[in-house]
Amino acid sequence: MIQKRNITIPELTGDEQRRLYIYLPDSYDTQPQLRYPVLYMFDGHNVFFDSDATYGKCWGMKEYMDSSQTEMIIAAVECNHSPDNGRLKEYTPFSFTEPNSGKINAKGKLTMDWFVNVLKPEIDREYRTIPDREHTFIAGSSMGGLMSLYALLQYPEHFSRAAALSPSVWVAPRKLEQMIRNAALLPDTFLYMDYGELEIGNHPNICHQFARVASLFMERGVLVESRIVPGGTHCEASWERQIPYFMDLLTIER
Repeated sequence: MIQKRNITIPELTGDEQRRLYIYLPDSYDTQPQLRYPVLYMFDGHNVFFDSDATYGKCWGMKEYMDSSQTEMIIAAVECNHSPDNGRLKEYTPFSFTEPNSGKINAKGKLTMDWFVNVLKPEIDREYRTIPDREHTFIAGSSMGGLMSLYALLQYPEHFSRAAALSPSVWVAPRKLEQMIRNAALLPDTFLYMDYGELEIGNHPNICHQFARVASLFMERGVLVESRIVPGGTHCEASWERQIPYFMDLLTIER
């Protein structure tokens, strides 16, 4: 079951409404004694429904969750669609210059502060969650993948596992490397990272940057699963095919 509701994020876009999507497993209504881990996701409009997806193709997360009977709640937040680079601003922890758009001022900290101080407490109040970090995860692709890395690094008391698909590690590689070195990471931190074989040419030196980020996480003791996806591209259809891989990491028992 998926619930849709309109929400606002005053810290970012004032009274402008956007969608919050909540996935509840089938057992949620039939087994009221159960409590569930929670996966938070970026670009929520692209997660469940083709009709809502930016390019007409979603990740197909509902179909996967239903068919696999994965016992987990998903809270997926729609991005900022402002033509003034709203999504880029909200989904980067580092200000940077984008060749086609100019200077992008970072609002990633505001975004994640809202996730952990407003959204997560609301989800924990309204639903039968297991609220500790061991059962709280985060995932996204592209800029949402970068934000998933950021969440794992800067909010380790809230998130124990992350999935970063095609993460935009090209945005500010030196700043990201420094953040990984300095982060107060906690034990039992898990990270899934991938990048598509056919998208490697989209940014210079991306192979080196991707490998460097994965290596630095491993040096910090993070349990990393890192893949170059054969035939993988930068789109929802490709990310959908990676769901079994990252969900295996998010659900593995320790």
